[in-house]
Formats: sequence, structure tokens, C-alpha cells
Amino acid sequence: MSEKKDLLNDLKIDRSVNDESESSLVKKSGLVLVPVIILFLILNQLGFLSQDEIIEVKSYKAQSINASANTSASVLDASGYVTARMQATVSSKITGKVLEVFIEEGMFVEKDQILAQLDDSTVKAELNFAETQLREAKRVFDRTLELRKDNLASQASLDAAESQLDGLKARLEISKQIVSDMKIRAPFSGVVINKAAQPGEMISPVSAGGGFTRTGIGTIVDMNSLEVEVDVNESYINRVQSGQPAITNLNAYPEWDIESEVIAIIPTADRNKATVKVRIGLLDKDQRILPDMGAKVSFLKEEEEEKLDLIDGVIVPSSAIVKEGNSAYLFIIKNGRVFKTKVEIESTSANYARITKGIKDGERVALDPSDDLEDGQEVITN
Repeated sequence: MSEKKDLLNDLKIDRSVNDESESSLVKKSGLVLVPVIILFLILNQLGFLSQDEIIEVKSYKAQSINASANTSASVLDASGYVTARMQATVSSKITGKVLEVFIEEGMFVEKDQILAQLDDSTVKAELNFAETQLREAKRVFDRTLELRKDNLASQASLDAAESQLDGLKARLEISKQIVSDMKIRAPFSGVVINKAAQPGEMISPVSAGGGFTRTGIGTIVDMNSLEVEVDVNESYINRVQSGQPAITNLNAYPEWDIESEVIAIIPTADRNKATVKVRIGLLDKDQRILPDMGAKVSFLKEEEEEKLDLIDGVIVPSSAIVKEGNSAYLFIIKNGRVFKTKVEIESTSANYARITKGIKDGERVALDPSDDLEDGQEVITN
């Protein structure tokens, strides 16, 4: 019997060791999982593990209509471009080879400053030849004059020598002018916006076949002559008059209101577009204003400026408004997120809307909200 019991005892499994190892493993796993869970909660709180996609949006700061003479007070809105009244592509009077170019884009040049030097070796040789001929003609004239005093030469010979002398003087002046024309000078003070030729190229005042000959050294713009040209629908041209105040907003700086006024209404209409061109003078000169920039102009009434303090609401671009049925919404940006907010629109123009309820002065809204933008969406602004 004792031998059988010993055999049975040998077949038993000692679970005390396994229980101790399992319990130690559980304890160790618990020690590892606790900091992992804590780290997960921290990252989730910070937003690193957020499943929401961060969308980049353009923003606009809503402005009170009382703070600025904005476009809602306008009687008409129009779009156009910044143009320069004084802009010239500078070329040479004659065809020649470029030796040196002294300008670069963005450089300011003064009137009569040398922009480039053409090859003048041939015309200088002609100038030297003209000077030699003139000296010889002067000697002939002097000799003929002495002979005429002694009645040894006829009056006709003296007249011919004098005529030849005058002709060579004129020819010398022409040669000097051609040599001077080999230096291309700035016609007025301005900024170089384009450098069109390089040393070694041929330049000509007229277009040449094959495209190997340049027609200009560069383009200069007088930045003080910048203005805006807009096309106004001929049906509303009666709302515009010379000297009328206006506000200009550049597409690059939509929040910057530039005080302007109407310079002139061009007295002709475009029959294809049914528009009339209007010139707008910019009263504020700034280096941020560049030729060919897009601009929006709002024409104001002078008496409107005195009534602005009586008008309620804030101004936002029309592109920020989302229409759903009869309701209008804005995506207001707060703390890096957008919140879809219902608003009430009091009035609208071509580019802006006046909001009287749902948004406050100084709050930022998302421009051109996409369909992916949702209430509470995390965004970054530019």
C-alpha cells in the first residue's frame, strides 16, 4: 500500500509554484499597464490621438460697421485691377548688341539713369571719321577764304566750301547723338519690374522675325502712379460720379480698407461686356500695393459717412456665409475650433454682408467653408 501511495504522490502536480509565478506575473503586468493607460489618457487629452482631421481654413475678423467705412455703406461694388499710369518697356532707338545691363528686378532707378550699354564701336569709328572730315573741310574753307580776299578764288568756291563745312558739322552732331543713344537711359524714375535682355543679345525698337531679337531692356513702373481700374455695369453707372469717395480692398489684404476716390469715368462703353471703365485713385500710397493686383472697390455716398454710427451689426464677407434653406450660418473660430452658428443677415452687397445677430465685433469666421467642415472641427488658420 505504501508503494502505491508513493507512486500516486509522484503523479500529483505541485501548483504552489505555478500559483506564485502567475500572481507575480499579474502584478508585473499591472505595474506596466498603469503608466501606459495614464500616458494614453494624457495624449488623448492633448489631442494627439484625436481621430478628427485638422483642416486649414482662411479666416476673416468681423468688423463693426461703426468702426470703419466699410462696403455695406456702399451704393455700388465693382472688381478690377491695380494699374500703373506710368509704365514703360525701355528699348533703344536703333538695333544693336547689348554689352552690359545695369538693372535688376526690384531696383529703383532715377530719371536719365543708364540702364544698359550697347556696342558702340562702329558708331565711335564713324564719329572719328566725321571729326576728321570736319577738320579737313575747315582747312579748305579757311584757304578759300584767304584766296577770296586776294580775288584768287571765286565767291562760288567760297560758298561751296562753307556749305560743305556746315554739312560736316551737322553730320558730326548726328554721330555724337548716335553714340549717346548707345546708352539706354530711364525715361522717368521708377521701379524695375522686369529685366528682358542679357549681355550678348541683340535689341531692336521693332519686332524682328525668329524671336532672337529683344524689343526692350526692361520694364519700369512709377509706383506713385498706381491706381485701380474697374468695370461698372452700364446699368449702374449713374451711381458713380467724378470725385466720389470709395473704399478699395485688395484681394491680397481683404481687411485693409484703402481710402480712394473716383478720378474719372472713361466716356465710352464696352458693347461686348456692357460695362464702363472707371478710374479709382488711391489716397493711401503703400509698398504693399503692386501692379496687376486684384481689387474690390465700394463706391460710397458722402452723407453716408455721417450716418455710420447709427447702423448696427458687423461686416463679414459673403463667402463666409452658409445657406441652408431660409437660414444662414457662420463657422466662428474659437480656441482652434469652428462652431456653426446661426446668424441674421440685415443687408448684403456684392462682396459683404451686414450681420445683426449671432456674431460679435472682433470674432473670426472661416472663409469659403468646405463641406468637410463640421461643428466643433479643429482647424488652423492662415
